[in-house]
Amino acid sequence: MGQTRVTSSGEDPRVTELRTAVSRLRRELAGHPAEFSDRGIAEDELAALDAMALSGVPEIPRLRRSLLLIAGAIGSVSALAAALRDVRVAVDLFGEPPRG
Repeated sequence: MGQTRVTSSGEDPRVTELRTAVSRLRRELAGHPAEFSDRGIAEDELAALDAMALSGVPEIPRLRRSLLLIAGAIGSVSALAAALRDVRVAVDLFGEPPRG
């Protein structure tokens, strides 16, 4: 109980999935031609998610907060919907934050 799988590289597969999803959304956001008012928020929070993933032990409440900010910032940009969904799925792999 409480154990996580580890890939052959020694990385938690949930972290690998998160890093992949964040990288994809960052690329798609960078290539999206339209400017919108909350783009900087989305970029900052994606950078924060990437940093958490690189640390190897993301904090679930912080992951969820970043996801909410990103979704709020780019949720209306339909061209980014699939990549945003992948980030949400990757965050959900970490489960719910402990209730306290």
